Amino acid sequence: MSAPSRSLAQRLGYGPEARLVIISCDDLGSCHAANEGVLDALHHGVATCASLMVPAPWARDAAARCQPTDDIGVHLTLNCEHAAYRFGPITHAPSLLSGEGGFPREVDDLWQHADPAEVLRECRAQIERAMAWGIDVTHLAPHLSVITLRPEFFDVYLELACEFRLPIRLPSTITAEQAGFPFRRLAAEEGVVFPDHFDHDWRAGSRERVYDAVRSLPAGVTEIHVQPSIDTPEVRAITDAAALWIDDHELVTADATLRTLLAESGATPIGYRALRDAMRAG
Repeated sequence: MSAPSRSLAQRLGYGPEARLVIISCDDLGSCHAANEGVLDALHHGVATCASLMVPAPWARDAAARCQPTDDIGVHLTLNCEHAAYRFGPITHAPSLLSGEGGFPREVDDLWQHADPAEVLRECRAQIERAMAWGIDVTHLAPHLSVITLRPEFFDVYLELACEFRLPIRLPSTITAEQAGFPFRRLAAEEGVVFPDHFDHDWRAGSRERVYDAVRSLPAGVTEIHVQPSIDTPEVRAITDAAALWIDDHELVTADATLRTLLAESGATPIGYRALRDAMRAG
């Protein structure tokens, strides 16, 4: 069987009907409460990987506390959506700064003003800084999908995936027609690996979404994302969504229902490192 005709599951060493699940934690490094929640989910919960928000204030702390075996990607960050909690580009790129300090809060603001050349420099710098901090980067996952759904920024995403030989997160619930360009086909043509299934749903709070996803896992590789955080005054001051992030932490560390559903699904838990290995093996 030729390589192009094999499914991703087969490239990973499983049968064509195998169900594989990645449970990924976003926003590692965004704040101290997120570091505590994400690392607890990785080390004691059902999470299989996480992505590091390199420009955020607590990213260095997160990198220092990651274990060598942790499956950690870079959460490419070009927006800071919080009204009072601000941070910005590590390259100090003018087109990536809002008028109120830090990255733009709104995705449309970024899309209207960001220079693709500055986006490329910033995202490359974020990957290189994570590597300099000792992270064995396993994948790329853009914050709020801002460089996934615009062609001029998707080019940056693909260039970096090829340059660093890293798999990427791509939504499967948005069609090429809705996006306006065939982003999944373009990635595949470049040899870039990505999960078969990823639900593009960015509402805070994950419990029912995760339950439903695990109950209906299809064949292939499915990524399910959560945003765990412990309960602290810090995280409650950052966002009104804090209670839902806190619930994500309980969900992936202590929820018996999720563990039962995962066991009943028959799915094999994996991280992005397996996808990286397959991509680098060609």
